[in-house]
Amino acid sequence: MIEPVDETARALAAEQQLQLTKPAGALGRLEELGNQLAAISGQVPPPSPMPALVGVFAGDHGVHAQGVTPWPQEITRAMAATIAQGKAGVSAIARTVGADVWITDVGMVSPVDHPAIRQRAVARGTADMSVQAAMTREQVDAAIAVGRETAAEAVAAGYRALATGEVGLANTTPAAALISVFTGRTADEVTGRGAGSGDEMLAHKARVVADAIALHGASSDDPLDALASVGGFEHAALVGFILGGAAHRVPVVLDGVIACSAALVAARLDPDVTGYLVAGHAGVEPGITAALDELGLVPLVELGLRLGEGTGAALALPLLAAAAAIPNEMATFADLAQEG
Repeated sequence: MIEPVDETARALAAEQQLQLTKPAGALGRLEELGNQLAAISGQVPPPSPMPALVGVFAGDHGVHAQGVTPWPQEITRAMAATIAQGKAGVSAIARTVGADVWITDVGMVSPVDHPAIRQRAVARGTADMSVQAAMTREQVDAAIAVGRETAAEAVAAGYRALATGEVGLANTTPAAALISVFTGRTADEVTGRGAGSGDEMLAHKARVVADAIALHGASSDDPLDALASVGGFEHAALVGFILGGAAHRVPVVLDGVIACSAALVAARLDPDVTGYLVAGHAGVEPGITAALDELGLVPLVELGLRLGEGTGAALALPLLAAAAAIPNEMATFADLAQEG
């Protein structure tokens, strides 16, 4: 059960902002973010969102066989191993911003035997969504449960914010399909280049997305069926991770197009989840813009990122920490009057 964010706390936080030693609104969106953190926690001023955890979920996709990415599927395994070794892009960024990374195998074709990888695979890759449903409903439920359990474990371990991450070759194809289904935009509008598709491959990828949606009759009216038809194991796990974070009243920072597609599903399952979401970055995939518009979210940073892994979400974490520090550490005009 997800409780709506505390709008009374948001209003009180906004009043407190007016008492701080700065012109009203001078810190712009940091003030809005601080007020959101108050609404999420129900506390004024809000607690620090640190320490934070980047939850990375890894999976593979049967639709890879349709030539929707120039990279071999083995890259998923290689990148998961690199993250486990602490040598990936998200690893470096997370260390820089003081966050930890957990990587969970929720559906890779080839498992990696490494103590840092959480072994929670529902199956060894999804089916090809262009031929049959990517997952069964039972598999979707199991993958969502992995995400929920990961969020619960993280909060129990003391993490105060969750950032979303993923690894999976070809996973921008199911993400585009989900975004098309849940925003009503065409496949051409929301399908991006992913990991380097050229013009011809991009056009083919958009056709695969459109044809898969039509094949299954995927509709936002049945979110779980749509997720099963054209989603992926890491998408489903992220749905659970997002719902779990919101249920435990911690901010959930979205990364790129895969996380944004999962957030659309989560929001359709429980609209109250949106109050807990923070858009980490804009990215270059058109599906990100479409999804964030649908969710009513504005990204915190725009750096032209397209790596995934949770890198954009991790980079946004210092902004959350600053937004919470401002009302906790700045003096008020009343404080100045007393000192005078």
